[in-house]
Amino acid sequence: MLKEIFEMHMGMPESDHPDIRELHLFSDMEHENFSTLMRGTYLQNFPAQVDLITEGEQSDFLHVILSGAVGLSASWNGRETTMATVRPVSTFILAATIKDAPYLMSAKTLEKSRIALIPSLDVRKVFDADNNFARAIVAELAQCYRSVIKSQKDLKLRTSLERLANYLLRQQHLANGPQEFELKMEKKRLASFLGMTPENLSRAFKGLQPYGVEVNGNLIRISDQEDLVKFAKPFSLIDDYSI
Repeated sequence: MLKEIFEMHMGMPESDHPDIRELHLFSDMEHENFSTLMRGTYLQNFPAQVDLITEGEQSDFLHVILSGAVGLSASWNGRETTMATVRPVSTFILAATIKDAPYLMSAKTLEKSRIALIPSLDVRKVFDADNNFARAIVAELAQCYRSVIKSQKDLKLRTSLERLANYLLRQQHLANGPQEFELKMEKKRLASFLGMTPENLSRAFKGLQPYGVEVNGNLIRISDQEDLVKFAKPFSLIDDYSI
């Protein structure tokens, strides 16, 4: 059914090109090669809770999210875990496209989303023809690799309480540092992302109360910034995803 929808919407309106062109991945590539990618691109609006890709399937498209939010997850032996949340404007699961390999994660829309799908075959052809595009892809994959290492360090070197404390500090920073901010991820997904059960997450929030963390639904208030930072000990080689 999705394939039928894509066939009806093949080719992106030029008004949407700048959002993709501004991404580091596409910004320096030759205009002719960028146009080639856009001519074969599908553009679609998806409602929430639509399965976009399934773990283990072959990579047919490189996905670019233009609006909304997409959740990435993985499963094994009856268990499922949240891997990441992707927000505009960015690509996801680039490595599978470049390697012509099966997806290692599944993807589902978390809210109404506008997504461009660039055929993987076209991406690989332009990768071979455009040096600037190829270098940008290598840089993007290197950044993804470093992000995975940081996530592993966070999971293996910290207690659940420390992981939650540092996650809250990172979210506060993304919100430009207010004392109060809203969690962008529902708590069940957050627990999975941090490697906890929902019950352990609830206990962890209570465990952070002595350090000035107050929780009201999805609203977080940090009343004692210095005390929370002293406990969490944020470390750039784990928590700064820009380097």
